[in-house]
Formats: sequence, C-alpha cells, structure tokens
Amino acid sequence: MKLLSPIQFSRFSLKNRMVMAPMTRSRAGIDGIVGDNVAEYYAQRAGAGLILSEAINISPDAIGSPFTPGLYNDGHIQAWQKVTQAVHDKGGVMVAQLWHTGRVGHSVDRHGHLPAAPSAVAIKSMQHFTSQGVKDFETPRALSLSEIKQTHADYIQAAKNAIAAGFDGVELHMANGYLPQQFFADSSNLRDDEYGGSIANKARFTLEVMQGLIDAVGGDKVGIKISPLHPYADIAFDDPVASYDYLINELNKLDFAFVELMKRSPMFPLLPHYPQDDEIELFGSKIKHTLIAGTGYGRETGEAELEKGIADLVAYGTAFIANPDLPERFELNAPLNQADRNTFFGGGNQSYIDYPRL
Repeated sequence: MKLLSPIQFSRFSLKNRMVMAPMTRSRAGIDGIVGDNVAEYYAQRAGAGLILSEAINISPDAIGSPFTPGLYNDGHIQAWQKVTQAVHDKGGVMVAQLWHTGRVGHSVDRHGHLPAAPSAVAIKSMQHFTSQGVKDFETPRALSLSEIKQTHADYIQAAKNAIAAGFDGVELHMANGYLPQQFFADSSNLRDDEYGGSIANKARFTLEVMQGLIDAVGGDKVGIKISPLHPYADIAFDDPVASYDYLINELNKLDFAFVELMKRSPMFPLLPHYPQDDEIELFGSKIKHTLIAGTGYGRETGEAELEKGIADLVAYGTAFIANPDLPERFELNAPLNQADRNTFFGGGNQSYIDYPRL
C-alpha cells in the first residue's frame, strides 16, 4: 500500500504516509498543562508516520475552550517535553499545532475578558461549549494594530517554545474558523485598514505569521492547515476560489515544509454559491509544498487519494482516536474499533488511552 510506504520531505523522514490529524481532546488541566495520560495517548499512536498535535493555545489571549493545552510558559514546555519524549521513544515524529481561537471562545473561560477578533462580529449559527455549559457566542472586540503585532509575537514565541519542548516542527492552524481564517474570511473581517478590504489585505495576517514562524524556527519545521470550503463558525467567502487561489499562490513563494488541506466536513452543508468540486483536486493541485489531505478518509479512500498523485500523505482523525495501531490494522485489513463520541471532548482515561490494540 502506498499509505504504508515511507516518505522524505523537507527535514521529515517518515515511516509511512498516514498522519494522525490534530484533534482537540480537552484533557489538559485548567492551567493548560498536559499530564502523563496525554503522553501515553500520543505514544500509543506513534506508529503514524506523522502526529499533528491537538491545537495548542499560543497565549492566554488565545484560549477559547476549557481544558485545552498551552505552550506559553515553562510549565507547559516541561509538560510537553514528556509527551514528545514518549513519542520519540516509540520512533514517532510529532508537530505542534499552534492555535489562537479568536472569536471562537467565551468570557467565562477567559477570566471575564471578551474574545478578540478582527472585527466585532459574533458567531450566530451555533453555540459554544464552556466550563459552565453551552452558551451563545458573545460579540468579540476588534483587535487593535498593536494587539495584532503582539499576536504575531505570541505565535513566534510559541513556535520557539514548541521546539524547546521537543516537537519536530509547528503547524499554523489557519482552518476551522479560528483567528487566521477570521482575518481572511469576508464574513468575519470588516476592517478598513491594512488587514481588511482586499483579498491581499485579508491574507496579510496569515502570511506575516507564516514568515515569522519560518524566520524563527526554520521553514523546514513549519506547516500550515487550511480549510477553504468548510463553513464552521460562520466562516464564509464571497469567492472562496479567488481568495484561496491568492493565498496558495503567496504561500507557494515561501519556503516551508507542508500544507494540510482539510476538506469540508459532511456534517456542514456546502454554502449555495460555493463550488461543488473536490477540494483536493480544486486547491491541492495548485499547492507546490508537500500536501496532506484530510477529512473523512478510510483505508481504501485514502489509498485512492494517494494514487491520484496530488496528495502526498493522508490525515486520519476519528480512526486514530479509536485505533492506536491504525497503520497495523490497515496493513492487515483488520477490523477497526469504533470511537466513543461522548468522550471526544473531555473526560478521563476511558475511551482515551484504553482502546484495545490488535
């Protein structure tokens, strides 16, 4: 199987082309520090060619959900060192996904402070899980130019912290409606300064952060995740093809390791004016970097995606939650454990580190 064949790109030498997708599991302490169970969870799944960590908050201002991990103080770094060491001891490779939630948060989990975003536009189509239960989203406050510059600095420091914590690289989370995509989307960015208005201005935040990460830790350790047609958290583009064609063209000019291209989740309907095309064919064919395809793949569909020749690797989410030995199961075409969705976002060790291996 091509999925199980090794691949070399940038500084990464991977034993297979199966990527463990980044998945929020909400198992950190309220202080953002991960425990020994998190180290066990990732070490169990070190058979993946590449592990992309759950999204990690780059600063206190980045926090949107309770019990999510951080990477902005010494305690966080020391805790993640145990995780990366456990993964490396099992022969795995692990990249930290850098996260700022922007407006996808609530003041009850931010010491009473409103979330900040490009513009004061609230999410209306859904509610948010908080430590006090499900609540309506609040209207965020708009970031000032000085706060944008500070956020850039927070990303850079978090990337340096990730390397200090033993991660093999970092990935900018520019998908799923979080801060970089909020700057890019027409529905969430109403600014009239250099970060708003034109497609180029709306892309500026992401491109500046990417360049900062490349300069800080080296492009061979940097990736980015994008989700062009996924409308989660009220993200919408007037012309998604024009917007992402511009972004991809600009990213192609930068020297970094990989792009993770997330397809729209089938749980979210395609917006009426969006193209019906397959995202990997529509956007992936334009990407010059090593490409990771993600969302909804199985054994056969993942193999078929690689055979098309556009994607280089395939990311698996839910399947890796329930099957720590997923590559071995694919090799043997063995049955898969079914995931307990009730424990996806929070809980203890049950349905976290106790899924059986073959």
